[in-house]
Amino acid sequence: MGEFVLKHSQNGVWYGLFTEFAIRGIKHGVSTRLGGRSVQPFTSLNLGLHTGDDADTVWHNRQAFCQALGLTADKAVTAEQVHGDVVRLVTETDAGRGARHYQEAIDGTDALITNVPDLPLMLFFADCVPVLIVDPVAKAIGISHAGWKGTVAKIAQKTVMAMQQSYNTKPADCLVGIGPSIGPCCYEVDEMVISKLRSDFSKWEELAIPCAGRWQLNLWEANRQQLLEIGVKDRNITVSGICTAENTPVFFSHRAENGKTGRIGAAITL
Repeated sequence: MGEFVLKHSQNGVWYGLFTEFAIRGIKHGVSTRLGGRSVQPFTSLNLGLHTGDDADTVWHNRQAFCQALGLTADKAVTAEQVHGDVVRLVTETDAGRGARHYQEAIDGTDALITNVPDLPLMLFFADCVPVLIVDPVAKAIGISHAGWKGTVAKIAQKTVMAMQQSYNTKPADCLVGIGPSIGPCCYEVDEMVISKLRSDFSKWEELAIPCAGRWQLNLWEANRQQLLEIGVKDRNITVSGICTAENTPVFFSHRAENGKTGRIGAAITL
């Protein structure tokens, strides 16, 4: 199992990467909030165009983040992200969709897959779970946005299955990185959420701890379990273990910052 480590780029951007991806030459990264131009409450590397931040500033931040990773910002493909379970296959004709203008993003979608080289996939987060997937054998990648709704709907699992259908990916070949997001230490949910978890996860009791009439939910483990269920190997899954709500000086957190905050980005390309 690899590690998730923070890096400081020459252009001032701080970001994290998964060592198992990096040693295979996969360009990728998960941004922090450090190294951008946005002002409060989006300080400073806000990558979300739908937050109320200045659009030109966000575009500068996206360019800086992509530059730090060695990616071309103009070619990045993004999605609307509606907390669903739709996975979209991305081709050359999608290059640049949503990179600069939110209304041009792929609509109604929370996961992207491709086998096209040098075509960055990029999604945005502020507590939800970034799941990055690499198939080094069939040469394909995927990325998922897994909040509690997407996690319960098993979007990470469905992303791997979409890669299997489109690119003959074998789950056992996949490398997976589960990025910084709200951790079980800070993520309290109510019975409504847990009832949905019970119906879809056989080991749901391992994912939620009762706490004064509510539950502390472990989204990291829920995503890990659904991937193991379809044959992804445990040793090929790296969990960053970093809670965004506990680390607001470094990451944006929708819950800890009362909904008025920016977005980190996760990006990956072949």
